[in-house]
Amino acid sequence: MNKTIIYQGVDGAYSHLACQKLFPNSKLISSNSFFDSMEAVEKGEATYAVIPIENSSAGRVEEIYRLIPKMQLNIIQEHFEPINHSLMALKGVKIDELETVASHPQALAQCARNIKKLNLKPVEKFDTAGSAKELLESQDKTQGAIASTLAANIYDLDILDENFSDFNGNVTRFIILSREQFIPKFEVDKLYITSLVFSVKNIPAALYKALGGFATNGIDLIKIESYSDIGSVYSTQFHIDLYGHIEEKRLKLALEELKFFSEELKIIGVYERNSHRDIM
Repeated sequence: MNKTIIYQGVDGAYSHLACQKLFPNSKLISSNSFFDSMEAVEKGEATYAVIPIENSSAGRVEEIYRLIPKMQLNIIQEHFEPINHSLMALKGVKIDELETVASHPQALAQCARNIKKLNLKPVEKFDTAGSAKELLESQDKTQGAIASTLAANIYDLDILDENFSDFNGNVTRFIILSREQFIPKFEVDKLYITSLVFSVKNIPAALYKALGGFATNGIDLIKIESYSDIGSVYSTQFHIDLYGHIEEKRLKLALEELKFFSEELKIIGVYERNSHRDIM
């Protein structure tokens, strides 16, 4: 089947780079927002959406945690993409000719020390690849951009410093979302992650009791995120990533206990653990 993969951003974004690595022989299309990407998959207009959910430097992408429970989508895979910021300029421009540098605020923050060394004025833009695209359109020889090497290639810019970040090890975790549910068959020699969302019943110590089943059954929680529905400070939902497969007896027991104390419970993905976690 010919797959269509959608991501948020313009050509050359780090999401675009992740898509190229994950689906090198598929049709890649961009969208203006995370919602648009996810809705395209929900409507069957795209096969998968590749969505950033957290960054080792910037933290979680909160919007995603609010969108996922509202949509009929499933996490089928996780991917860790190294974020390597490059300093670029128009063809033929030397580094000492630059006066300003443009990029997404997070990229500017992650390169702040090197920006200061060059005595450049940072200019905030909506995204990294967008700043590269705008630079080509403006033909401003005094401005540089911070983006991926892919963006430099797409917009025909010279890379002045391929490793412009202040530190190494910046990584973004992406999830791959599908309209179809795919739960891999449990194999004892493989490691899995289960992702779920739930809300607790309005009883004393409900969250404490709901999570107790994971402890008593030896389930390791990777992360737990909480967020309130827009317009309410009382309706709280929780997102959990944990190590385990829903076909494992111990996880079945833990989920039974969670269901007893939950108002709603939804499994949003069972997928293999990415090997990048071994070096984190």
